[in-house]
Amino acid sequence: MKAVVITTPGGPEVLQLQEVEDPEYGDDDVLIRVAATALNRADTNQRKGSYPPPKGASPLLGVECSGTIEAVGRNVSRWKIGDQVCALLTGGGYAEKVAVPAGQVLPVPTGVSLKDAASFPEVACTVWSTVFMMSKLSGGETFLIQGASSGIGTFAIQIAKYVGAKVFVTAGSEEKLASCKNLGADVCINYKTEDFVARVKEETQGKGVDVILDNVGGPYLQRNIDSLNFDGRLFIIGFMGGTVAEVNLQGLLARRLTVQAAGLRYRSTENKALIVSEVEKNVWPAIVAGKVKPVVYKYLPLSEAAEAHRLIETSNHIGKILLVA
Repeated sequence: MKAVVITTPGGPEVLQLQEVEDPEYGDDDVLIRVAATALNRADTNQRKGSYPPPKGASPLLGVECSGTIEAVGRNVSRWKIGDQVCALLTGGGYAEKVAVPAGQVLPVPTGVSLKDAASFPEVACTVWSTVFMMSKLSGGETFLIQGASSGIGTFAIQIAKYVGAKVFVTAGSEEKLASCKNLGADVCINYKTEDFVARVKEETQGKGVDVILDNVGGPYLQRNIDSLNFDGRLFIIGFMGGTVAEVNLQGLLARRLTVQAAGLRYRSTENKALIVSEVEKNVWPAIVAGKVKPVVYKYLPLSEAAEAHRLIETSNHIGKILLVA
């Protein structure tokens, strides 16, 4: 099969489409013929050599895909050859075929194209497992998403509105903020021209928000803490600004705050299957009802993976970038 290979760690130019061996699938796996895969920061970090795949995982990039099932392992009962699905992967999506544990597979939601379904698994599993399963965001609460024009952010806005939260977002341009507003964001803050802490306080009568989803990390830690209400929860899912911070812990104690962080890729197969089943139960109905839509910035062929990586690294995109096999 054809697959995008990292010829050596480095810039986007190190990605090349090559012939590689077909993936082997086990008794509990399905083999998917890939229709599309989506870009994630995990891919660019892995390409640079700073985010190795977990032990035993495919060395190929791509942590989500959509496609058609081509073969099923002998212990698999739910799926059959010909089913149109999307899946959460540990790697291997930038290819014509990928093997994946059956518990990480989801049906393509009614009303969503096979191609666009590739935009959902990673963002849905990330946001549902963090903001909802761990930080317990519920209707009537306030929720701040940092850098909300990303694939994660555009999904998080929609699902938070679906459950009845009031959504605050930050982004770095008026165009990005307009897109967030169109998706349902209630309060839009340009972090380049405004102090988000002051604006959050102003909009919440000095209280702060209940939950924050952050992928900036170190530079925002103190300001995120300062933006939280009593019993507030900060969830960190990335470190785009760095991993080190000096912080005054006083607010944590005074306002009973919780700070958590988690990734998806290094979780066990069992844990991923649990998250995927929660996503199917709670998120898929919102997608089928048209309340959560795919937000796709651009489609590129698999052969243009390097161009797609250049694009995501400019951070000019809104939503997801898909590679079509």
